[in-house]
Amino acid sequence: MTIHEVKAKYEEQLMRLPNVTLVGVGQRGGKLVIRVGVTHKVPESALRQEDIVPKALDGVEVDVEESGPIEAQTP
Repeated sequence: MTIHEVKAKYEEQLMRLPNVTLVGVGQRGGKLVIRVGVTHKVPESALRQEDIVPKALDGVEVDVEESGPIEAQTP
């Protein structure tokens, strides 16, 4: 399965997690990863187990990045 297929498979599930604003593909250390943007990072100990972004999905690393809130812009 390609990284884009893994992203597509889990994107809806990830977007339902608290603070998640985007799911994409990016690089970390020269390696492709699934990038998950959150409004703000929260310690895992402050989250319910089911609300923690996994460290990997189907063998693909996941990188959580604080992106702040995402707002639509008007033209």
